[in-house]
Amino acid sequence: MTHGREVLVEVNNLSVEFQTTEGVLRAVTGLSYTVSQGETVAILGESGSGKSVSIEALMGIIDPPNGRITSGEIRFRGTNLLTMPTTLRHRINGEHIAMIFQDALAALNPSQTVGKQIGEMFTLHRGIRHREAFQYAIELMNRVRIPAAAKRAHCYPHEFSGGMRQRIMIATAIALEPEVLIADEPTTALDVTVQSQIMDLLTELRTERNMGLVLISHDLGVVADVADRVLVMYAGQIMECGPLREVYRTPSHPYTIGLLNSIPNNQSTQERLQPIKGLPPSPVAIPPGCPFHPRCPSAIELCHRVLPSLEKLPGTNRASACHRKHEVLDNAG
Repeated sequence: MTHGREVLVEVNNLSVEFQTTEGVLRAVTGLSYTVSQGETVAILGESGSGKSVSIEALMGIIDPPNGRITSGEIRFRGTNLLTMPTTLRHRINGEHIAMIFQDALAALNPSQTVGKQIGEMFTLHRGIRHREAFQYAIELMNRVRIPAAAKRAHCYPHEFSGGMRQRIMIATAIALEPEVLIADEPTTALDVTVQSQIMDLLTELRTERNMGLVLISHDLGVVADVADRVLVMYAGQIMECGPLREVYRTPSHPYTIGLLNSIPNNQSTQERLQPIKGLPPSPVAIPPGCPFHPRCPSAIELCHRVLPSLEKLPGTNRASACHRKHEVLDNAG
């Protein structure tokens, strides 16, 4: 339970790897977290941090034989999805756990009207006739505030703006009233005003339906006003996690500080942002010790050779994987 709310998803010690021509790519290592009813969890990190792969594992779309889950459990309401028969797993997707993919235009079928595509959720999963399913699609389009929904349901994806296509994806995802909704970079390539509208809509739907909401993002600013908890990932591992406001206010990991310093701040007198120097490591050649140490301004000799474990900060609901977490936290405060 999280603040009295039922835990819907439990990810325990999840590891995912891919076999490539360059060697074994370790995309996710030892990932653990939970998602409860009515809670928004944000998974943050740069491109290649493993955040999207972790969600693909949750949705059961890691393609063998090159990709495989090497350890861990993914439980939905206590049942391990990884040992579930494929047919039953497919029923869980869509009906209980739904996903909004990053590229709405690529995810939508260009040869079908959006009303038909949304309606297919009802025909395939509920056995509802096409005409009735189309009416449900119009209702959902109205719900996500697409103007003139009855008319626009007959339009094709290319006839919509990026923000409207994202709303169509959201309508499709919530069609079967899932208990968990996952949004992978839901505001990518949208302007700031539309980003805010999409995030407000997702938050509204979460509250209305008491869903668990998982947001995948590289943009800490986008999730700042909507997430309850955050997981900060780097090189496939959690660097820091905890309540969003606490993590943002007093980060305990140098990587989190680097990400926060990269956010534009209207209150700042600095003319330029402070990007993190260097590049993330290749997933096929993650360095020994802490994977962030080559870029870390606070690294000591220990960081170069010993991987820090994710440990709880005393007296908090937070955890950090940093040998110097207490010093970093004190300096942040």
